[in-house]
Amino acid sequence: MKSDFNTAKRTLRTSSSGLIVTSVNGCCYGRDNKPDKGDYYKYCGQYFWEFISGQENLYKDIIEPLGHKAKEKNDAFLESYSTMINKFTKEFANDFCDDEGKIDWAKLVEFNSGRQ
Repeated sequence: MKSDFNTAKRTLRTSSSGLIVTSVNGCCYGRDNKPDKGDYYKYCGQYFWEFISGQENLYKDIIEPLGHKAKEKNDAFLESYSTMINKFTKEFANDFCDDEGKIDWAKLVEFNSGRQ
C-alpha cells in the first residue's frame, strides 16, 4: 500500500498537474488516535466518516438506518429460508418416508448409492 501511495504521488507530481497529493488509508471502524503515519494518514472510525463526509456524527447517524435495513433483509431471508426448508422436508417425506413418517432407509440408500 505504501509503495502504491508513493507511486501515485510520483506519477501525479510528474504530470504537471500541480496537485498536492496526500495519501489516506481509510478504515470504516476502529480507532487510531495518531493518524499521521509519515508517508500517509490512517483514519479510522469516526475520523474516517468525518473525513469523507464533513459530518462529525455520520458514524453514528448511519448505524440506525443500516440496522433497520439489515433487519428487513434478515426477516425476508428467514421467511424464504423457512419456505425452502419446508419444501425440502415435504419432498423428502413424500419420497423417502412411509405413511407413519418413518424413513425408508433402503429406499434412501438406493436413491443415493444404487445403480441408475
